[in-house]
Amino acid sequence: MLFGSKKTTMVSPDEALPGRDQQIPVADRHVVLGTALKGPWPAGHEVLYVAMGCFWGAERIFWEIPDVYSTAVGYQGGYTRNPTYEETCTARTGHAEAVQIVYDPSKVDIELLLKAFWENHDPTTPNRQGNDIGTQYRSAIYPTTDAQLAAVESSRARYQQALKEAGYGEISTEIRPASEAGEFYYGEDYHQGYLAKNPGGYCNHGFCQVSYDAGAHGQDAPTRIQLPEA
Repeated sequence: MLFGSKKTTMVSPDEALPGRDQQIPVADRHVVLGTALKGPWPAGHEVLYVAMGCFWGAERIFWEIPDVYSTAVGYQGGYTRNPTYEETCTARTGHAEAVQIVYDPSKVDIELLLKAFWENHDPTTPNRQGNDIGTQYRSAIYPTTDAQLAAVESSRARYQQALKEAGYGEISTEIRPASEAGEFYYGEDYHQGYLAKNPGGYCNHGFCQVSYDAGAHGQDAPTRIQLPEA
């Protein structure tokens, strides 16, 4: 019952695993950036949550962007409290594998984050990234401010047009405020900064379809986010 359509069908709240009250423990500091893994964050910093398939490669994309303060991997968008990775893999938590991005908007233009998000996964394949299949691998983005939400929605419209002109399909990305998506639950410590701890580890992220036009606000953004070879 954990295969086939069950993996790509969103579980209902009543059928979701209950989880637990205890938080999963993680290290205090980011393994690469050396900054705090959990808040409170420095004044003026904002948080954006994204999901784009396996969170190992997704997290590396964002910690490599200059001036990003901190990143972390976890589970979000579902129902189970403090889920484990194994529980999330059953598709019975409703959570996506998510990345928490902490940044100072005076130093990091959100358009650069959105460019990295759209270009480095396939947002047109519901509940799937390559051979990774299931609701945990869905494309999603959860803004934490009204300004972020407006930027995300605008970026979606522009990227959809670019995809259409290139002959690609419709974006299936889930977009909703983080307050609606629910709490971000930190993943197990061995998942945090996974590709720094395991340089040869699995990663299926990289430039996927067409370039995202960041416009005037993101004019300093590189054409593509360059990733090191896994």
